Amino acid sequence: MSFSIPKGSLHLVGLCYTKIFPQVHKELGYWKKRASHIPDPELKTQALSSIETKTFHCEGGSIYAILAQEQWKEAVRFVVAYQTISDYLDNLCDRSTSLDPVDFSFLHQSMTDALTPGAETKNYYMYRNEQEDNGYLAELVATCQETLEKITNYQFIQPYLLELSSLYSDLQVHKHVSNEERVPRLKNWFQKHASRWPDLTWYEFSACAGSTLGIFTLVSYALNGQASERMANQIFKSYFPFMQGLHILLDYYIDQLEDEEEGDLNFCSYYPDEKTMEKRFLYFIQETEKHLQLIPDVDFHRLIAKGLVGMYLADKKVKKIKHANQMIPKLLNESGMKAKFFYVNTKLYHKVRPVLS
Repeated sequence: MSFSIPKGSLHLVGLCYTKIFPQVHKELGYWKKRASHIPDPELKTQALSSIETKTFHCEGGSIYAILAQEQWKEAVRFVVAYQTISDYLDNLCDRSTSLDPVDFSFLHQSMTDALTPGAETKNYYMYRNEQEDNGYLAELVATCQETLEKITNYQFIQPYLLELSSLYSDLQVHKHVSNEERVPRLKNWFQKHASRWPDLTWYEFSACAGSTLGIFTLVSYALNGQASERMANQIFKSYFPFMQGLHILLDYYIDQLEDEEEGDLNFCSYYPDEKTMEKRFLYFIQETEKHLQLIPDVDFHRLIAKGLVGMYLADKKVKKIKHANQMIPKLLNESGMKAKFFYVNTKLYHKVRPVLS
């Protein structure tokens, strides 16, 4: 069964709630059960926590499964497995018993292997004390590989997937080391890439690297038989840096106070002032709109971008952020009526959700 690719907000929301999200929860139910059988208590805690607290990451990423059409369930399977690896490793690094970049790097080798059909799984915990996960991470990797093996002409999209994955993994390594090392490492890392993206700051580039949306877009289109060098190149340029950057900057924006309390690195804190941050967010919205014109189903991708703006800005945490009441109307106005629709819809959902659960 396939669906028409939505161009309107109501159509997209309806598909998400009736088809996509129930399938996501079915997949997550399996991984939650697997995680509950992990012998090592620390690995088990972080695996279960990553599923329970970050389900919305899998829900959001799986919206791209719509692009896979008849293969949408296979796309959801991939997105949930890959995003679960990402969220699990983020927990292992963020709440880590280790601050070793070698450990973090080897953990993230699993994300490269997941995109490399035929690659043997490894002991990704080699450089840390916790070891026994009863094959949990290896099975997540193998699940991703099984989906990618079904893609005709996978070789056309793989280099772009690996570049996006490498950027993501490098970010995770650099941002989770000891506090005094983080910013120098991130600045040095950016210098290696600054010539390609000279209009970004080091902290904006870091944010752009932190999204998995480009990967999910590439895989979903490829599952629908659309893998080609031209398509892969267009999607990469359309999603990196601006669409992915918009996604993660919004994520950091709503977490500012939480991160400050917990001493976590937050890229929004490096803007010199709120006015500069507002201008740069508007710039990212404008550049995202411009770059998404390059790819097929442009209305769908624009809808996702506007949805990101609306949904993130509707988060309850935004109320406590300084100057948010001045910044939010400007970002919503720049993004248009569809962003406002998602903003209102998300606010209503937050009110209704406690009643439904």
